Amino acid sequence: MDILERIVIDKRREVESKKRILSIDTLRKSPMIGRNTNSLSQSVQNGSGIIAEFKRRSPSKQVINHKSSVIDVVHQYEEAGASGISVLTDTMYFGGALDDLLQARANLNIPLLRKEFIIDSYQIVEAKAFGADAILLIAAVLSPAEVTDFARLANDLGMEVLLEVHNEFELKSSDLSYVDLIGVNNRNLKTFSVDLETSKRLSRIIPKEKVSVSESGISDPKAILDLRNYGFKGFLIGENFMKTEDPGTSAKEFINILNNEG
Repeated sequence: MDILERIVIDKRREVESKKRILSIDTLRKSPMIGRNTNSLSQSVQNGSGIIAEFKRRSPSKQVINHKSSVIDVVHQYEEAGASGISVLTDTMYFGGALDDLLQARANLNIPLLRKEFIIDSYQIVEAKAFGADAILLIAAVLSPAEVTDFARLANDLGMEVLLEVHNEFELKSSDLSYVDLIGVNNRNLKTFSVDLETSKRLSRIIPKEKVSVSESGISDPKAILDLRNYGFKGFLIGENFMKTEDPGTSAKEFINILNNEG
């Protein structure tokens, strides 16, 4: 069993436990269910394109940053010129929490993405109730029917959808009707190896009307300038900023270089 399979098994248990504590009907009564959301796809196209991530740890690198405050980091990301913020809410493998999402929402004006292993519609309602503007769906852990149903539900709640794919099969077998952004993860979730050529290879079959996002392994502004030549508008960056003592300053320096070279 690989790490992705283990994560999904544990996530199903977690969600079933949550349902017993807080029903989906109760979530739907949250004050934030009715809030107007910010468009991640538009922000990415009209700004730097950087979706800066708050992430404490990962299965591949273990501890990345346990010192930085989510409030400080996301506020600094916004000031640095990020087009959107991604917050990891998985606790067991990434050290995140829904409270991180809530705190980020209270301190941001730009779009907020809930980064999570979504395997149940409950998590989508939960995302809106805790302040997300957009959700991540991972094609590798969902059936084509689930991608369609989950994306439609997110749209009905006023959220956008970033669909993450790793290969041609996942992209071609997914219904993109309710998907706003296509993310190509350059990291193999089974081996955790990274290759930016994955984004370049899949760029030719991403529909032009969808906003394309390259994810993982981006540590140099020059890589973004190169990926833009392949049609990419968004770039999800987490570890490169979070592994430093001051993620906000790292993001600002990175985006300044990008703006000057671009």
